[in-house]
This record gives sequence, structure tokens and C-alpha cells, in this order.
Amino acid sequence: MSPKIILIHPPIAKCSEPPAGIAKLSACLKANNIQHEVIDANLEGILHLLKHDLEKNKLTDRWTKRAIKNKEKNLSALTDTVTYQSKSRYQRAIMDVHHLLNKAGKIFDVNISFADYQDKHLLPVKSEDLIKAAEKPQKNPFYSYFKNRMENVLQSDPDFIGFSLNYLSQALCTFAMIGFVRQVIPQQKIILGGSLITSWMTLGAGKNTFGGLVDKIVEGAGEQKLLKILGVKGDKINNPPAYDDFPCEKYLSPGLIIPYSCARGCYWHKCAFCPEKVEGNAYHPLESALITSDLQMLTQKMKPSLIHILDSSISPSHLETLTENPPGVPWYGFARVTQHLSDKNFCLSLKHSGCTMLKLGIESGDQNVLDQLNKGIDLETASVVLKTLKKTGIAVYCYFLFGTPPENEQSAFKTMDFVARHHDCIDFLNLAIFNLPASSVEAQNLATHDFYEGDLSLYRNFRHPLDWQRPTVRNFLEKTFKKHPVISPIVQRTPEFFTSNHAPFFVLNHGYES
Repeated sequence: MSPKIILIHPPIAKCSEPPAGIAKLSACLKANNIQHEVIDANLEGILHLLKHDLEKNKLTDRWTKRAIKNKEKNLSALTDTVTYQSKSRYQRAIMDVHHLLNKAGKIFDVNISFADYQDKHLLPVKSEDLIKAAEKPQKNPFYSYFKNRMENVLQSDPDFIGFSLNYLSQALCTFAMIGFVRQVIPQQKIILGGSLITSWMTLGAGKNTFGGLVDKIVEGAGEQKLLKILGVKGDKINNPPAYDDFPCEKYLSPGLIIPYSCARGCYWHKCAFCPEKVEGNAYHPLESALITSDLQMLTQKMKPSLIHILDSSISPSHLETLTENPPGVPWYGFARVTQHLSDKNFCLSLKHSGCTMLKLGIESGDQNVLDQLNKGIDLETASVVLKTLKKTGIAVYCYFLFGTPPENEQSAFKTMDFVARHHDCIDFLNLAIFNLPASSVEAQNLATHDFYEGDLSLYRNFRHPLDWQRPTVRNFLEKTFKKHPVISPIVQRTPEFFTSNHAPFFVLNHGYES
């Protein structure tokens, strides 16, 4: 008899689409006839918290009363395309629902949003605190949810329970759930994997780091390793992700989003300070024919409203594959600024293939900064790309990074000028402050100190060589950059919390300027 495994996606992460990692593992298990169940505990847990009767906890201020009264209407609005025809209508719904989610967390001294989880007493980058979270799971805001859910799961007597830990915002909840399982059935076999675990392993973490709470740790791609743990000699690994067993109708998006990866790793793989290089993540692209057949199958079977290409950067060859064999529904993803995207005919082909939005990591408006970061981006080309995408009707979600070691205040102003000159070509903005990867080669040449107090911190703080320190950078962004008269409207129309995950729906429904 084959072993049985439960795969769990824990809180908290954006609940706009089913989790791709577990869907990929599920497909592998299905192909090899292995009994399993998938649980999106993130979606289930969030919906459970939102059903919590906040009035019993005397949280009855005017906003909370209104949010409770309109809760079902607002949740429904987030799944309705009409809402995405107006940014103000969307904002009212998302802020009210978020308010309830945050209030539910406050009872436990935790700040919860749709994209983050911050405990006032425990740090997710401190193994000691992860163990504390496991020792007292009842102190977790999701306890009332996962207590009942895990008790039901354990009644089915699984051989293994696997947790997929990909984001820091999931860490404390993951260990609270593991701790609860250990309390109920101490001998239960637990597997821990996911991209955050892979990063922690690079830092030197292992089973002993987590106080014996975990039986097996899976680093990197999980399919083959999971089969080995289960004692199954299966070779059916490259299967399209399986989303059949997820509650697809409950995700907070106006239609089903199907996440799909054309490749693992980044095809450029040359940027300074890149975590991908530190972790040794090689680039593994899928064959074009496989991508085409996968997407066609998923589109026909799942009837999605949108496909989310998850690649760190969709390669030019894969972009060409999408133009030659369109998936049949709108799609979006990350791409590098290349000559391909400066070609109007190529961009028209992308548009006709269903490309609704491209995310572009331009990072800086100073060519010297880009060169020192080895981004491989030419600003003249970037300018042409932005104008070409605008002409061909493809929305652009631009990413800019501030406070990098080669940047100074003058460079930051150059970035602001670049954005201002192209404001009519940029639909959405992501403005981030640079974090120094702890294990990067480049970090050895900087004066560093702890970013967070914790043995699992992936980043280091550093003395900026040009004295362009984080507080100054943050002040510039908030008081100067975001206040620029032609940049401010772009910042304001960026969707709260769900950001790029919801942005394509505003484009599809022509509501991002409302």
C-alpha cells in the first residue's frame, strides 16, 4: 500500500491564487499514484478569521462595525470584475476586509495583513522564537482554525505531513501548526520544504536548528526528493501543476488565476547582490513544446481568467513561445528589458497572445548604478521599451530599487526624473529599499551588522559607502519621490496588499485610472 501524505500551504501569504509549489508536488504525486491531500491553510485560515465575531471582543468602533456589517458584500466584491472598474470601489472593499483581518490579529498582539504577519513578541528569523511558536500554538491567531483542521487531518492517519514554507510571513504560523501536531501525535512524521527553507539551508540551518520538530527537510526542487522520502521509485516528475483539489472558487480574485513556471532560476543570473547566485540556483528552463501543451491543458481544464507566469524573468525564447502558441487567456509575468521588447511587431505579437501586463525590474534611472550592479540594462533601451509597450497596449508594472551600494542621492533623483519622464508609460510602481543578502560575495566588502536579531536572517545591515543610509532613503521616497505630481497618481493606483497580483484585472477592466 502506498504511503499517504498531506501537503499544507500555511498562513500568511496573498490569497489571490492557489499555491504553485504544492500544486506542482500534487501533480507529481498524482502521476505516481501516491495518496495525498492538499490544504491551502492560508486561504482557509484567512476566511476563518474573517468569520470571527469581533463584537464579542468589544472591538466595536465605527469602522469595525461598518466592516462587520459589509463583510460578505466586500468579500464578494473582491471576486467581482465590476469592482476592478474603479480603484476607489476596490480600495473601499479591500481596506474594510483588511481592517477585520488586522483586528482579529490584534487580539493576539499580531499585526496581520493580506501579505504580512508580524508578531510583537516573536521573530520569524530567530529559530528560538520559531520553537516558542511551536511550544505554544494556542497563542497563534489561527489556532482556532488549525486546531480543528489538523485534528480532522490526523484522523486520516497520514504517513507524512508536509509544510511548504516560502515566505517569512508564513514562518511563525508554520511552526505553530507543527507544534500542535507534535502535541497531539508526537510520532507524526513531518516534512518541511519551500523556498524559504532552501534559503535557510544555505545559511547552514538543518533539522537540529528547529529543535527536533521536523523529521525531514527538503531543499530546492521537491518532486524527486519527496518521492525518495516516501520510498517510491517514480520517474514522472515533469507534470503540469495540478489545481483540481484546491478551492478555486474561493480565492480573492475576480476569476481563477493559474500560476505557472516556464523555468526555475534566472536566465540572466549576473546581478550583483543576487540571492539566486548565493544559493547556487541554476537555470532550468522547460522545453517550449512542454510549456505549450501544459498551458493548453490547464486552460482547457481549469478555465482560468488569468495566467500568472512565475519565472524570475521570462526568457526571450519563452516569450516567443507564448506568441507562437498563445495560451488562450490573458497572462502576465516578469521580463527583462531587452531589445525584443523594443520591437513594436514583437510586442504586438505579445499583446495578441494575451499578454496583459509585464513586470519590469528597471531598478535605477542612473546608468552608472545599473552598470555597477551588472543589471545588463541600458536606459536608452528601457525608454524605447516603455514607449513601445505603451503603444501596443501592454501595461507595465515597474520595479525600482533604492539604497543600493552604488547609489547616492543624486542617483535617486535621476531615477525620479526617469520615472517622471515616462510617467505616461508606467501603469504601476513597486518602490523598494535595498536589503543586503547576508551571504552575497559583495557583502564582504562592506561594513555590516545585524539587520534583524536572529540566526536565520537572510540579510545584513550595512554602512552605506556613499552615506546614503536607509532612513534617508526612506525619507526621500516618502516625502519627495512619491509626492512628485506625475508620479503620485501612479503610486496611488497600485492595488493595496495584493499589488501586482490584482493589477492585471484593473487593466483588463480599464479601472486603474478611476
